[in-house]
Amino acid sequence: MAVVTLGTLTAVLLIAAVLAGWAAYSRLSENVTSDDATAAELARHAAERPKRLAPDARNVLLIGSDTRSGKGNTRYGPNLGGERSDTTILLHLAGDRDSAVAVSLPRDLMVRVPACRDRDGRGTTAARLAQFNSAFSTGGPACTIRTVEKMTGVRVDHHMVIDFHGFKEMVDAVDGVDMCLAGPVRDKAAKLDLPAGRVTLDGEQALGWVRARKSLGDGSDTARMERQQRFLGALVQKVRSDHVLYNPLRLYPVLHAATSSLTTDPGLAGLRDLYGFVREVRGIPSERIRFTTVPREAYPADPNRDRLLQPAAGRLFRLLRHDRPVPVAAPTATARTGAVDASGVPAAPGPSPSFSGRTAAEDPCR
Repeated sequence: MAVVTLGTLTAVLLIAAVLAGWAAYSRLSENVTSDDATAAELARHAAERPKRLAPDARNVLLIGSDTRSGKGNTRYGPNLGGERSDTTILLHLAGDRDSAVAVSLPRDLMVRVPACRDRDGRGTTAARLAQFNSAFSTGGPACTIRTVEKMTGVRVDHHMVIDFHGFKEMVDAVDGVDMCLAGPVRDKAAKLDLPAGRVTLDGEQALGWVRARKSLGDGSDTARMERQQRFLGALVQKVRSDHVLYNPLRLYPVLHAATSSLTTDPGLAGLRDLYGFVREVRGIPSERIRFTTVPREAYPADPNRDRLLQPAAGRLFRLLRHDRPVPVAAPTATARTGAVDASGVPAAPGPSPSFSGRTAAEDPCR
């Protein structure tokens, strides 16, 4: 499961404050892989890509890879010769850098995938209606980006891909993240044996916790994505409360972990590029960093798949395209606020309904 996407968003928030010893930090640039192939493939389709309607805003597609290749990844299963993106997040940074919203895109969403060049560049897959994460499996980041752009009308400015190793190393670099468990968790597949109550998850435990499906919640992607968003908010709080961003001795190992398994577009591949980007966004208040999931409903032909719920999904995409605030509210508050529930269904009429979600300022134990 590629919930390591969480690590890519956190990397954006961490690569900041290069206060001293630039020579040491500059070596981190060697960790980042530049995805030149994706840039070239997107250039081939430049004419079909959506226009930037809000030039000052930035949209970054965060993609997790469940590859078993690379350092430390073979322990999560055999390498079957491919990669999947079980979780993808579209991160929108407002033009004034006063807010950000991270939109989870379910892997099981049925979408129109355009004709894409195969990963090996030898052939082209036909345009089709398919499960969302199949775009990454067959055509890599370029096909995923094009699928997202066609679905949302939002221009993707940058992308990041991170694997299991990078995610868990980053959690360990901040000495773990506190979460609260309603009951004990025993999950052999996820390698979890945790007590109820407040626990500090290390990297291995955090990876298992955000990947688990059968032993936590109702086993659905909905429950898992909500859990991921809670964890990411807690991770952001941990980094900020411990002043990691302003302590070079603590920042370096976090940066090393964040970049060691990171692949980005050429525009973010250098540490100076990443630093310049994150410098713009590190001041966003935690309460204005929002998490939500694209509104969806069961796909009629297969209840194990989803489809976009309209008009709620269209409204969300319009807000992103035009750089308008995306209001979110906890699912428990839907009756009071007119928020949409976990599937995007409006719970009550209102002049300005919110989307189900949370902010990075919320207590992970609530």
